[in-house]
Amino acid sequence: MNTTLTNGLMQRANTLFPGLLVAVIIALASRFVAEHYGAPAMLLALLFGMSLNFLGSEARTRPGIDFGSRQVLRLGVALLGVRISADMLGVLGWDVIGLVVAGVGATIGFGLLSSRLFGFRYRFAFLSSGAVAICGASAAMAIAAILPKDDRSEERLIFTVVGVTLLSTVAMILYPVLAQFMGFDDRTTGIFIGATVHDVAQVVGAGFSVSEETGNVATLVKLLRVVMLAPVVIIAAMVIRAAAGGGEVGGKRPPLVPHFVMGFIGLAALGVAGLLPAGVTAAASEGSRWLLLIAIGSVGLKTLPKDILNVGTTAALFLVAETAFLALFIVVGLTALAP
Repeated sequence: MNTTLTNGLMQRANTLFPGLLVAVIIALASRFVAEHYGAPAMLLALLFGMSLNFLGSEARTRPGIDFGSRQVLRLGVALLGVRISADMLGVLGWDVIGLVVAGVGATIGFGLLSSRLFGFRYRFAFLSSGAVAICGASAAMAIAAILPKDDRSEERLIFTVVGVTLLSTVAMILYPVLAQFMGFDDRTTGIFIGATVHDVAQVVGAGFSVSEETGNVATLVKLLRVVMLAPVVIIAAMVIRAAAGGGEVGGKRPPLVPHFVMGFIGLAALGVAGLLPAGVTAAASEGSRWLLLIAIGSVGLKTLPKDILNVGTTAALFLVAETAFLALFIVVGLTALAP
C-alpha cells in the first residue's frame, strides 16, 4: 500500500513539475524586477505569464499550470491570515474600524447595485467590487476561487487583477497629494490611504512616502480590510451554494465554507491570540507572497492577451467608478469623525 501511494505521489509530482516550474520561474523573475525597478510584482507576474501563454495549452505544462492557478492560489490566500494581529484592533479604535468595515460593505453593495447600469451581471460585479473594497489582486483571486466557472471566468479575473493593480499604482501617487490638499494630519492620511488603496504594497509605499506614522497607520488599516476577506467570501459562498443547488459538476454542491477560508480564519485566530511565533508569522507571510505570485503567473499562462481587450472599456470605467466611490465614502466618513 505504501509503495502504491508513493508511486502515485511521484507520478503526480512528475506530471505537475514542468508547469509549476515555469510558474515558479515567472515568480522569481517578477520579484527580481519588482525589487530592482519598483514595478508591482503581481502585475509583472501576470504579464510575464501572458507572454508565455502558449505553454498553457501544451500537454506537458498544462497540468502544473492548472494546479498553480487553483490549489497554489488557495494555499496562498489561506496563509494571508498570519498577517492579522490583536495589536491592529487596539491601535485603530472602534470608530475607524466601523468606518473601514462600512466602506468594504458599501463598495461591494455599490458594485452589485450599479453593475446593470454598466451592462454586467453579478460575477464581474462581485469580483471587481470585492477586489476594490478588500485587498486588490489577492481578493480578486480569492473571490474568483468561489465563483461558478464559465467560459469567461479567466478573462474577468485577469482584467480585474490588471485593473486594480494599475489603479492602485495611480492611487499610491495621487492619494498622498489629495490628503494633503484636504488638510488631513498624518494619522488621518494613513487611515485614508489604508482604507482606499487596493494593494498592500502600494499602501505601504504611499503611507511611508508621507511619514513613518502615516505608513504604520495605513498598513494597520489595510490589514483590517484583509480581515474582511474571510466573512465576505463565506457569505458569498453561502449565497452561491444556496443559488447553485446542483453545483458546478456532477451535482456536487460547493462547500459551505471553502477550505482555504477556514485556513485563513484559523491562522488569523492564532495570530490574534498571540500563539504564532514571530518566525513562523514572517515565514508564512513571505510564503503567501510567493504562492500568490506563482498563482497569478499560472493564471497569466492560461490567458491570451486579446482576452483582456474582450472585457471592454466599460469594464474599466466600472472599476474606476468603484474606486472613486470607495475614496469618496472614506473621505465623507473621516470628515464626519473629525472632532
